[in-house]
Parts: sequence; structure tokens; C-alpha cells
Amino acid sequence: MIPGIGLPPRCLEALRMRQPCHSSCRAAPFSVVGKIPSFGSEFWISDNWPGYSLDLFTYPQHYYGDLEYVLIPHGIIVDRTERLAKDIMQDIGDNDIVVLCVLKGGYKFCADLVEHIKNLSRNSERFISMKVDFVRLKSYHNVLIVEDIVGTGRTMKVLLNNIEKYKPKMIKVASLLVKRTSRPDGYRPDYYGFEIPDLFVVGYALDYNEHFRDLNHICVINDHGKAKYRV
Repeated sequence: MIPGIGLPPRCLEALRMRQPCHSSCRAAPFSVVGKIPSFGSEFWISDNWPGYSLDLFTYPQHYYGDLEYVLIPHGIIVDRTERLAKDIMQDIGDNDIVVLCVLKGGYKFCADLVEHIKNLSRNSERFISMKVDFVRLKSYHNVLIVEDIVGTGRTMKVLLNNIEKYKPKMIKVASLLVKRTSRPDGYRPDYYGFEIPDLFVVGYALDYNEHFRDLNHICVINDHGKAKYRV
């Protein structure tokens, strides 16, 4: 075991490579489960992943005792968002894009994603012109909808149907998270950061009754936190 980490070297290597370690290993949460044309690899977190200990990270003191564990550390979110930006740039570069941010949970992911795309555009032969707007029903040409989390997909399908009435040339959807639910509706966004189990997650602008938006990591809230902030 490596001091301070508590994982065998082969598990750490698997974690670094974002690949499964071995059949009985619970240390490597992220698996490359398949290729999506032009979009890179799916980032899948297994149902039995125990998460990272809160003791390994810093987080606001007013949330001490309210969280179960860290599901996705902030650094991994940043790296994954940068990769999504690269995928989007390769796919829809050389277009004028209106980015529709689904508030409130999507604003942080949207801001970071747009910033990464702009940085890539500045250093690329392909230029992408972007305007950020909030979701409202009006005429658009090329649309990128940015959402925090997609569960069953029903809400996103309703939104897409409403926007499609205005006949945009292109509509793409990027979501930070896709949740595996017991009642999926068959919808998958064009781009997404992580596929996660059906867990109650907070942080990185995902809230519970307006709390936890200031938490940088994506964490699982515990029963004490739910009771504390219940309205």
C-alpha cells in the first residue's frame, strides 16, 4: 500500500488511467465502458463505489457532519469539463452558438465549460462564436443547452420539444451528470461528464434547498444533512 493513500499500486494505476482494476476491486470507480463517436469515452461511476473520504479534502466547515463522502473531487470535474469542451469544439466549431444555461444548478458547469471552449477557440484554427443566454422561448440558430444533471430525461425532452418549435438549425445538449435511475426515459445528452448511480448528490452548484452550492466537490449528502436543511 502507498502511505497516505491506502490503495494498492495496481489500483492507483487503474484509477489514473480511468480503467477497471480487477473484478473484485472497489478502488477504481471510473470505467471506460465504450466509445461515443467524436465525443471521447463515457465516464462511468459504479454503483458500489464507496467514494473518497471527506478527510482527504477541504470543504466549508458549515457542512461538517452533513455529507457522506466525496463522489467526484473538484479536480476531476475540472479535467473532465476541459475534455468535454474539446469534444464540443471538435464537433461544432466554426459555428455561431447560443449557449442556454439551465439554472440554477447548471450555472457553474456552464461557466467553466464556456470558458474552456473560449480558451480552445483562441488557440485553434477553428473559431466558435458563443453567446450565453438563459432558457427562454425564442428563435435561435444553433443551440447548446447546458444542464447540471439529467435523471429520467423527461424534463429535458419537454425543453427540447419547446425549442424545436422555433426550428433551430442545430440543438446539442451537454450535462455534467447523467444519473442511472430506475425509471429512465431513454434520453441521453450529446455530451456528459459522468454517469453516476441514483444518489442524492450536492456540490459544484448542485443544491439541496439552496444549500451546498458553495461546495466545490460533488458529494453525497447524508441523512443528517437532509434533515438539517429540509424545508
